Amino acid sequence: MSTNHPDPEATGAATPHLDFAGTTPYEDYVQADVLTHLQHLRSDDPGEMVFLVTTQVMELWFTVIVHEWETAAHALREDRIPVARDALKRSVRELEALNASWTPLAGLTPAQFNSYRGALGEGSGFQSAMYRRMEFLLGDKSASMLVPHRGAPRVYAELEKALQEPGLYDEALALLARRGHAVPQSVLGRDLSKKYEPSPEVEAVWAEIYANPDQHDELVRLGEVLTDVGELVWRWRNDHLVATRRAMGSKTGTGGSAGVAWLEKRATKNVFPELWTARSHV
Repeated sequence: MSTNHPDPEATGAATPHLDFAGTTPYEDYVQADVLTHLQHLRSDDPGEMVFLVTTQVMELWFTVIVHEWETAAHALREDRIPVARDALKRSVRELEALNASWTPLAGLTPAQFNSYRGALGEGSGFQSAMYRRMEFLLGDKSASMLVPHRGAPRVYAELEKALQEPGLYDEALALLARRGHAVPQSVLGRDLSKKYEPSPEVEAVWAEIYANPDQHDELVRLGEVLTDVGELVWRWRNDHLVATRRAMGSKTGTGGSAGVAWLEKRATKNVFPELWTARSHV
């Protein structure tokens, strides 16, 4: 879609259709008027606008990425690896765009952040329902993370459903088992509402797949795009950590979270863990 809007008369181009009975078809599709009037500032600081809009943009990227990962999970369940890989590849580009969202906030000084931080009240990013759905799809599950959403029935129901469903990696491992690989029943039949824990047997399966790329080319390519996703999730967490350190140091986070200490712990964790550790055994 073109973002340039030259004067049709100046360019000699045919005049586009300009007269509509109601809103434009563009507005009907994009809902731009809704999007550009969702910014309700709570302070007089001019820097709050970029903080709010950047956070809203992140929420939109979370929504797209959840869509891609759910598409990939369903495709894996149906043994449609090319469809799953395409969705995961799209999500890699979307994760890159999501991670770039930190750029406008990365240079915040403590004084700049403090000028509107109080307006956030108890608001904190860990309360994001769509980000929680991302984490659940990555296998990082916790029933306690539903608690903040008890007052929003629709959101709570969506999260509760996501908590009980197989994540993206669960579907990948189930596919490996259907292909004859020795994924243990303790992994295949695990309590899906709990956080995924690494398995030596799964590590051995990935090591065998990677050691025989000619025999397992399709699965190696699946493993690599999952690894791309995992790397960008790790980068997201680290960029979040750095931006927070720069803006507020080691102070308690908004909403009573542990702030930097909590983010530091998160930044050390890899998703799809055996895809990383198996490489030492190939």
